[in-house]
Amino acid sequence: MNHIIGIIGTNSEQSTNRTLLTFMARHFAKDATIEVVEIKDIPMFNKPSNMEVPKEALALAAKIEAADGVIISTPEYDHAVTASLMNALSWLSYGIYPFVDKPVMITGASYGTLGSSRAQAHLRQILNAPELKARIMPSSEFLLGHSLQAFDEEGNLKDQNQVAELEGLFSDFTTFMAIMKQLNHAHEANKKAAENFSWEDNK
Repeated sequence: MNHIIGIIGTNSEQSTNRTLLTFMARHFAKDATIEVVEIKDIPMFNKPSNMEVPKEALALAAKIEAADGVIISTPEYDHAVTASLMNALSWLSYGIYPFVDKPVMITGASYGTLGSSRAQAHLRQILNAPELKARIMPSSEFLLGHSLQAFDEEGNLKDQNQVAELEGLFSDFTTFMAIMKQLNHAHEANKKAAENFSWEDNK
């Protein structure tokens, strides 16, 4: 059975992205274990000269390294991902590279109609960065709009069409993870490339 890390892409205590990932962990429990994790305790990124990464980021990196895949659920603030998610990803690409070749599925919940579509596009761009080099499942978005009204009192998605859509995407992600396990011949080279990349050398 696959083990997946579900990252809540915000430090908000009331996020419907947390509700979405918690629902997925319950709903897909027969197919995979989804460990929902927080980023709210990760300190502010300050690019320390000694390259010391805080223990909170190291702990999350270890979970990602050990996982078969990662699901990131992001809200949308000003057409972008949250500052807290940017902060976490900055640490997770600073001398440590847990996302290299890691299968990633992106979901998102927002209060408005668009369901974090622009934030998801932004996140894809970030995860393609040379220091992250994640393998993002293509042609797939789960966009949960009007998320405050989307769940019942038990935290279950009310719209069965949305449930069916999510089930299809998760099934595809299971297949995607299996395929990515076969495409691992360049993993060490990819990781070395991430370690050796320098923006200073590209100016």
